Amino acid sequence: MPEIALLTLANHVEVQNGLLYMNGGGWDTLTRTYTEGRKPDANLISIALATLVHWDEANEKHQLTIWVEDEDGGSRLIEWQLDVEVGRPPGRAPGSDSRSALALNATIAFPHEGGYRVVAEVGEARHQQTYPFRVVDRVTPAT
Repeated sequence: MPEIALLTLANHVEVQNGLLYMNGGGWDTLTRTYTEGRKPDANLISIALATLVHWDEANEKHQLTIWVEDEDGGSRLIEWQLDVEVGRPPGRAPGSDSRSALALNATIAFPHEGGYRVVAEVGEARHQQTYPFRVVDRVTPAT
C-alpha cells in the first residue's frame, strides 16, 4: 500500500524535476499580526508532501486527499483530492519503491487562533499522516 513519506509546512514549496524545493520549512507556529478592531488577513501556507509507492503498486492510480482542519477535526478549511500514479523508470532495481513529490500552496483565512493540522491520506487502506500547527494572534493597538 502507498504511504505518506513526508508531510511538512513551509513558507514556500515547489517541485522541479521530481525534487522538493522548500524555503522556511518545518514550522509549527503561524503568527498573525493585525491592528485591534480589524480582522487578520488570510495567510499563505505551503505544504510539502511525498508519497512512497511500492514496486508492485507502480503504474496504478492511488487516491490522495489532503486537507487542513482545526484541532477538533470539525471544520475542514481547504481540501484537495487527486490521483498519484508512479511509474517504474528504466533501470530501476526490481522491488524498489518510488517516491512522488507534491507541493501545495494555498491562502487560508483561519477563523480563530489555536490548533490546526494538515492531514494527508493515500490509497485504499487510507494510510494517514498528520502535521499539527498553531495559529497565534499578535494584536497591535489601534492608533
